[in-house]
Amino acid sequence: MDPDTVERLRAGADDAIGPDGRVPHGSDDDPEVLDFSANTNPRLPPGVEDVYRAAFEGARSYPADGYPEFRAAAAAFVGCAPVQVVPTAGGLEAIRLAIQTTVRAGESVLVPTPSFGEYAREVGLQGADPSFVTHDAVLEADPAPHALAIVCNPNNPTGEPCDPAALRAFADRCREDDTTLLVDEAFLAYTDDPSLAGREGVVVARSLTKLFGLPGVRAGYAVATGEALERLVTARRAWSMSGPAAAVGAHVLRQDDFVAETRERVAAERARMAERLGSRFDVYPSDAPFLLFEVSDVSIDALLESAREQGIALRDARTFRGLDSHVRVAVRAPTENDRLLEALDV
Repeated sequence: MDPDTVERLRAGADDAIGPDGRVPHGSDDDPEVLDFSANTNPRLPPGVEDVYRAAFEGARSYPADGYPEFRAAAAAFVGCAPVQVVPTAGGLEAIRLAIQTTVRAGESVLVPTPSFGEYAREVGLQGADPSFVTHDAVLEADPAPHALAIVCNPNNPTGEPCDPAALRAFADRCREDDTTLLVDEAFLAYTDDPSLAGREGVVVARSLTKLFGLPGVRAGYAVATGEALERLVTARRAWSMSGPAAAVGAHVLRQDDFVAETRERVAAERARMAERLGSRFDVYPSDAPFLLFEVSDVSIDALLESAREQGIALRDARTFRGLDSHVRVAVRAPTENDRLLEALDV
């Protein structure tokens, strides 16, 4: 990436872009550290390792580019037709594909803030201009001036979900104004809210990373209809998902009991953590597998360092546009959450 592009991305995305033009993310590779910076499920669906190992022999050949089993499982999971599913190497690849096939240089894109920093970066890579609006006001914005509108549901890093009726109404206004709506549903499966997958004029991006605890597998998908679907299918790279990723993806998307148990556990632990954290910090309401809170009684750096000394990694949320004194923590297993709460002295 040339220096001019990096500088333009940094200017457009505030502090969310690093000196190399990339967006900082949670996740800590140190095996000795308990990682609360990444919002991935600490538990795996049953049988994942067996499916992955069984798919290894097939990895010596190119995968069938149609991915019929994966498409069928993904379609059943979100309630759309298999032909509307576009397999991708993770949810971010689905987001990039949607932006690349929709936005042209000089066009405007409605981008929520604070939210996932990759939105603004991908818009900037197309030479387009992010038009920032607070995440809880996106559904009230006028989509007409924009080629694309982006919604994160529930929003990252705040955790609030969209009102389903308001989101559908906004999708209708986008369609009437010929503005494509991209809905990032990376965390929607943690709620009971319906997906917008298959709705006309909407591109949905989904990931297997968060709910199924498989960030390294790199499996996700987009869902679209009409011309948007045609653009995605045309632009999608051949063999856009590995054979093992497709096999694992098809398997985990059918694990209904695991999904139900995960939702129940996360909801209970999130409520417990929010109550404890609220005794010291200003905690945002959340329907996602994480909690954002504002720190006022100590410096962020001191809090992060104190946690690190106790073997815990937190997400410094100052890298999100508009946040200057915030931390985000994942909701993990109960005993792990207890360790976090003890470390934060709540």
